[in-house]
Amino acid sequence: MLYRIVEVLPCPGYRVWVRFQDGTTGEADLSHLVGKGVFVAWCNPREFEKVYVDAESGTLAWPGGLDVAPDALYDEIHNGRQRDA
Repeated sequence: MLYRIVEVLPCPGYRVWVRFQDGTTGEADLSHLVGKGVFVAWCNPREFEKVYVDAESGTLAWPGGLDVAPDALYDEIHNGRQRDA
């Protein structure tokens, strides 16, 4: 299944709130990526806060070509809801 993100808001602690095209919403934790490889830029929280949705691909993106695929975010949000239910 193709998961497309249509809205994103940065949250404290390197988390993002996202809304997917199918209406699914929730927060995902990206803190495990901070400082690793290309994500070293996120060591400055202001860089992380520059997150936006790439309209063409429906992924989360940051200036400089950083991006995060939406499928893992969708799974994290969906699985979190199942645990909370």
